[in-house]
Amino acid sequence: MTGSPHLSDDHSESGRVRWRRFAVLTVPAVAVTAGLGIALAQGALAASFAVSGQQFKVSASSLEGEGFAQYGGVDVNAREELIPVAVTAIREAKLHNLCQSVVTTLPVIGDISLNLTAGKKTPVEASNLFVDATQLAGDAVFSNIEIGRDASTLDKGPADAQGMQDLFAQQADTVRITGLQQTAWATNAGTFKLSGLSMNVSKGKKECF
Repeated sequence: MTGSPHLSDDHSESGRVRWRRFAVLTVPAVAVTAGLGIALAQGALAASFAVSGQQFKVSASSLEGEGFAQYGGVDVNAREELIPVAVTAIREAKLHNLCQSVVTTLPVIGDISLNLTAGKKTPVEASNLFVDATQLAGDAVFSNIEIGRDASTLDKGPADAQGMQDLFAQQADTVRITGLQQTAWATNAGTFKLSGLSMNVSKGKKECF
């Protein structure tokens, strides 16, 4: 009986240690949740829909745009997982020889490719274009570019093309990219006019690049 208080004290101390550990693990999770709430309120989340679990590739022989802005954002998938992206926003864009591809791997069947092409003769036209990308390559020329501007103060791209305060961003009056190659999670556009549209589904891995 004399040992009971000692055992009780040990369990009490152990409980306090466990609760401290629980608090240490919980605080970062709460901070992330709060940060997500702030991001939602400030419009830092990029796509306005849950993105799929597949990225797609886009290429074009050239892109010409008026009102360019680029900043960091976050996409969310159906599992509510956060995906960091670089948002490229263009007020008015024209793309020549556009190609879009996505590859799906299915059990037994294997790889299935969906390919979309347009703009071989008449360029594809888009207004208020937003692309949430993880990779972009090509030769680019900008006019009146501003690099390092606060993402919340962007004013050259589409009206909604702004990120979170204090985050890095850049913008320009115009942009021209030749040999465009881009890997993305999502694309939004106010209007998207695809001249000479062609879609093809085939077995195997056939990508734009």
